[in-house]
Amino acid sequence: MGNASMPDNNAPLKDTASQTSAGSLQDELQRLVDDARGLAEAELAYQKARAAYAGMEVRRMAVLGALAAVLVFFALMALTLGLVLALSPQLSPLGATAVVCSSLLVVALACAMLAVLRWKRMTATISEEAQD
Repeated sequence: MGNASMPDNNAPLKDTASQTSAGSLQDELQRLVDDARGLAEAELAYQKARAAYAGMEVRRMAVLGALAAVLVFFALMALTLGLVLALSPQLSPLGATAVVCSSLLVVALACAMLAVLRWKRMTATISEEAQD
């Protein structure tokens, strides 16, 4: 009789243990899901912060680049005026202005022609890649 009651006592303990392990597995899975959600939210916040930082830096670089371009423009204007003033005694003010202006137009034309050649080369290269 003592032996017969013993397996009966162990049977409910095994069911409770399996229920407890199933419950703890569900708890672990829920914690895993919560941790994954937390990590995803942290990663999203980190990427947003990186994008905001990059945006601010790009804006600052654009402002500094524009300022540099304006300063280069004024430096070229000063150089042009200086050339006109320096050549005026030898060529007269009108002659110096004509020489400096013509020279600048020749350099501008050469730059424009180089830009057109590069454009044609680029479009030819792109169209060849599209055919391949």
